Amino acid sequence: MIRVAVSGAGGKLAGPIIDGVLAADDLELIALYNPNRAGRELAGTIISGDLRGMDADVVVETAHPDVVFTNLEAWRDAGMAAVVGTSGFTPARLEQLTQMWGSEQPCLVIPNFSIGATLMMRFAAESAEHFEAIEVIERHHSDKPDAPSGTALATAMGISEKGGGSSDLSQEIVPGSRGGDVGGVRVHSLRLPGLISHQEVAMSNTGEMFSIEHLSTSYESFAAGALLAIHRVQSLDGGVHLGLDTVLR
Repeated sequence: MIRVAVSGAGGKLAGPIIDGVLAADDLELIALYNPNRAGRELAGTIISGDLRGMDADVVVETAHPDVVFTNLEAWRDAGMAAVVGTSGFTPARLEQLTQMWGSEQPCLVIPNFSIGATLMMRFAAESAEHFEAIEVIERHHSDKPDAPSGTALATAMGISEKGGGSSDLSQEIVPGSRGGDVGGVRVHSLRLPGLISHQEVAMSNTGEMFSIEHLSTSYESFAAGALLAIHRVQSLDGGVHLGLDTVLR
């Protein structure tokens, strides 16, 4: 039985993860954390606001990017393996986390818990060397706290590592109109009401265009990947790992 804690309880991402943990025969939900909802009851558990009161085998972190490092430092000190669904991990923030976390227990940073989104990132990286120009267009709900999304950042980093990139022959008349640059890959972020998450990876050669798209229509799409990560994170070596692809076999 894997003892699970969830940080960010009450949030949109945490909800289906908690439901999935409760429904699994080999997982036990033992703690919830969110200082903004401390004392409330959720899924039969009182939400804690005390970082020192968490004691589980695996903690799933879904809190805001502004507080994620403080939380992860506490989870590291408590000896828990961590599955991190918080967005906004740029290469610089990943390096910061790697230095802070150390190598005692595993920490798996997952830009997107969706199985489909994970396969999209994998296929985009595999395709990168075969196309002259690649760009990432991501669309999320208008109250998303960061841009670009963690999924878009991870996608662009994977493409860049495989030698792919964007064409940069156009001159920007309006600064920022060509999007952000992540390792030579242009990333465009749209924020629109009514969306959850949608991403397109557009690739082209002379005379052809190839596009990979993924759309999440409900937050339940993230539950299966989160449960997979919870089950397998403890089998990883100590230190920071990136992507659900790490445990998706």
